[in-house]
Amino acid sequence: MWRVFQAVQSTQSQSPIKIMNTVKLKFDVGTTDAKCKLGAKVTLDNNIIYDNPHVTEINHISHDIDDQDAEHELTIELYGKLSQHTEVDSEGNIVKDALITVENFRIDDIDISSILTCYPNQLYSDVPTHIIRYCHDFNGTQPAVVDQFHGSLGCNGIVRLKFTTPIYLWLLENM
Repeated sequence: MWRVFQAVQSTQSQSPIKIMNTVKLKFDVGTTDAKCKLGAKVTLDNNIIYDNPHVTEINHISHDIDDQDAEHELTIELYGKLSQHTEVDSEGNIVKDALITVENFRIDDIDISSILTCYPNQLYSDVPTHIIRYCHDFNGTQPAVVDQFHGSLGCNGIVRLKFTTPIYLWLLENM
């Protein structure tokens, strides 16, 4: 009995256990053409959370984010896109294209897909843009551009989403 009391007493004198609040970020990465070898990489704050050199099906990405006061950056990169992955007609119109799709953005089961393409984000001070932006160079055929993101990546490039935590404050500011 004395040993049990000593163990309880010694744990009470140690510093309190720190409980970390997290939020769950979820979204799906897929492709419009599983035969084309398109790669996709996802990072959060420069840490790779997903890297697939040949996306052939829908992949469900889920990651816990510390909800402490901080700025974050999520990136989604398309790599491996070749000119033969895009079929054009005699007039130069795209008839068929291989794309990486990104859908069903959710934070703690709140669908944020619609706000990603609709509202400005004050965290981007270099160019006026929306909450999420897509930088690409048309697979090396033109100078780099920053586009709005509409749910798919058709050129080698990177989509960037900057956001802050606590996430519910960011959601209130951007919904």
